[in-house]
Amino acid sequence: MLNLERLRTLDALARHGSVSAAADGLHVTTSAVSQQMSKLEREVGQQLLARNGRGIRLTDAGRLLADHAAKILSQVQIAQSDIEAQRGQVVGEVRLAAFPTAARGLFPAALTTLRAEHPELKLRTTELEPERGIRAVLRGDTDLAVVLKWSNKRLPTPGGLAKAELLDDAPDIAMPAGHPLADRDEVDLEDFADDDWVSWPEGEFCYDWLMFTLRSKGIEPRIAHLAGEHHTQLALIAAGFGVCVAPRLGRGPVPEGVRLVPVRQQMRRHVHAVWRKDADRRPSIRAAVAALRAAGRALHEPVTPESPMP
Repeated sequence: MLNLERLRTLDALARHGSVSAAADGLHVTTSAVSQQMSKLEREVGQQLLARNGRGIRLTDAGRLLADHAAKILSQVQIAQSDIEAQRGQVVGEVRLAAFPTAARGLFPAALTTLRAEHPELKLRTTELEPERGIRAVLRGDTDLAVVLKWSNKRLPTPGGLAKAELLDDAPDIAMPAGHPLADRDEVDLEDFADDDWVSWPEGEFCYDWLMFTLRSKGIEPRIAHLAGEHHTQLALIAAGFGVCVAPRLGRGPVPEGVRLVPVRQQMRRHVHAVWRKDADRRPSIRAAVAALRAAGRALHEPVTPESPMP
C-alpha cells in the first residue's frame, strides 16, 4: 500500500525540482523529505531519485509514479472538498496568499471576520506576487491567492482555477509637493514623459505593466529607482527622486511632501481571488472568499461585473 504522505513528497519534488524547494513547499525539513523518499523507494522496490550534479532528478520510475501521485492527490482534494461540503462546517486549515498591498489592505479585516465567525478554522497567510500566487495555487502550496490584473494588461489565469472578483483599485500618481503638476485635479501619464520614475522591481507583474503602459503612449520611461514596498517608493517621492503610480489599496499614511493626483484615463487594478476548481466545494474556501469580498466592499471601491463566484 502506497503511503499518501510519501506520494505528496514525491509530487512536491517533481513540481519544485529540488529537495530544499520541496521542503519549503511542504513546510518540513530537507531531512524529512529525504527520509520520506527513502521509505517510498523501499515500498516500491525501485530507485526514484538520481544524483544530478549537486541536485537530484527523477528516474523514469520516479516520473511515472509522480504522474500517478499528482492524479491521486487531486482526487484526494476532491474527496476532502466533498466531505467538507457534506458536513457543511468551516473547519480545518486554509492557506491564503496575496500580493503585498492586498495583504495589507484586505487580510486584517478578512481574517478578523473569519476568526470571529469560524473559530475552529486555522488560517495561514503569506505575501506572494500575482504570478507566484497563481503558481502556488496550481501546485497546491496554497489554497487561495489574491491576485490582480490591470485594465489594459491581463494576468493569464490557467485552466483548472476558479475565481471571484473582490474590488477595483484606482491608483493615483504620486509626486513631490513641489512638482509643477502637483496642483492639478487630474493628470495624464504623458505629462510625466520627462520625469524619473520610481517603480516596482524588474520582473514583477506591475513593473511589466508600467513599462508596457508608458511605451504604448510613446514614452520611453526613465526608471531611476526600484522598490518593492510602496512605503519605500513614497519615501523616495517625498525626497524628490521622481514620480510613481500609487495604488489606493493598502496605501496607509502618505508622507508629508507627497501629492497624489488621479489619472484622467481611469486606470484600474482588478483584484480577484483564485483557487483550484477541485477545491471549489470546500466551505472554508467559500468562507474565505466571502470575508475577502466583505473587506473589499468596506473600501468602497465598486467591482466591475465579471463572472460570479460559482
